[in-house]
Amino acid sequence: MNAKELENEVKKDVTEEVAGETTETAEAEETVAEENETAETAEAEETEASGEKKGFFKKKEKKDKKDEKIEELNDRLMRQMAEFDNFRKRSEREKSQMFEIGAKDIVERILPVVDNMERGLATVSPEELEANAFAQGMEKVYKQFMTVLEAAGVKPIEAVGNEFNPDFHNAVMHVEDESVGENIVVEEFQKGYMYRESVVRHSMVKVAN
Repeated sequence: MNAKELENEVKKDVTEEVAGETTETAEAEETVAEENETAETAEAEETEASGEKKGFFKKKEKKDKKDEKIEELNDRLMRQMAEFDNFRKRSEREKSQMFEIGAKDIVERILPVVDNMERGLATVSPEELEANAFAQGMEKVYKQFMTVLEAAGVKPIEAVGNEFNPDFHNAVMHVEDESVGENIVVEEFQKGYMYRESVVRHSMVKVAN
């Protein structure tokens, strides 16, 4: 092989090698382009789906003006009903308290009359009571009066023989007496009364020890 032929052979080999590299480069570029196109398509689809999803929720979150007005009116109605119920309960409680105060005031005014009737009957002996029709009538009126008061919720406070209680008793005298226990009421000067669960008048008493 001469020099000319050798040169031609080298040029041929170089040309084929360059052509092969060019083909591989083109195929690689084509593959990259396809991958980029696929990624862009997927991203576009994801973006579109996300947009549809956001649009869906946004549309769902948005309320109609009529629904908003209905909710507002319903809330206002519930508030007014609650206020009215509270007002009704407060009015009933105040009415009950006013009735209690008024009843206690009437009972307190009546008690001096009861005291006088008891003092008058205490001056009549059992023999005089049997012989005196007027005294018998007064005793019946007194018993009837006390029955009516008891039916209305008025009752006397137990004092003599019970332990002194400042919630019910008013101690005006103290005595030392070994025959009774400590802090025991031994005598009642004025009877106390209660109206239902509240004290109208405390018992005026003498306390021993």
